[in-house]
Amino acid sequence: MTILYEDNHIIAVNKNSSEIVQGDKTGDKPLSETIKTYIKEKYNKPGEVFLGVTHRLDRPVSGVVLFAKTSKALARLNDMFLRMPRKRR
Repeated sequence: MTILYEDNHIIAVNKNSSEIVQGDKTGDKPLSETIKTYIKEKYNKPGEVFLGVTHRLDRPVSGVVLFAKTSKALARLNDMFLRMPRKRR
């Protein structure tokens, strides 16, 4: 896992092509869980760590994934993503 940017509200991570962002039926450990563990250990957080998934990339795709570290950041990022132009199918 390569962290590209991190502050109090967000964390941007480089996702490798073999990783999954969220859990699925394969049972493979998702990137989101790896980041939660990183945050818990780095900041000595007790209990559950909040991590909001703002978007996903398919498993075979590599690229930057942006996660929210707070619920306020997640709400704002979700709003921003909703206003972005979408590709047509």
